[in-house]
Amino acid sequence: MALTTERKSEVIGGFRRSDQDTGSAEVQIAILTERIQYLTEHFKVHSKDYASRRGLLRMVSRRRRLLDYLKRIDPQRYLDVINRLDIRK
Repeated sequence: MALTTERKSEVIGGFRRSDQDTGSAEVQIAILTERIQYLTEHFKVHSKDYASRRGLLRMVSRRRRLLDYLKRIDPQRYLDVINRLDIRK
């Protein structure tokens, strides 16, 4: 697994909304983004890893759904997450 416990804690710390928050939409989006970035680098070396590519597509879909939810609930939080993670709309 590419996302170590320490790195995951850093990501959660950077995006959580309160001290006890570990599962808000922002945190989930940030964790998925880290995993997507890792897999993107993985595919530059292992271009024929089709099983992992399927997992990547599932992660991208899940992140998109979470972003759509966040946009519908609170557009300002959506824009903040997009800008902080530097991802496209």
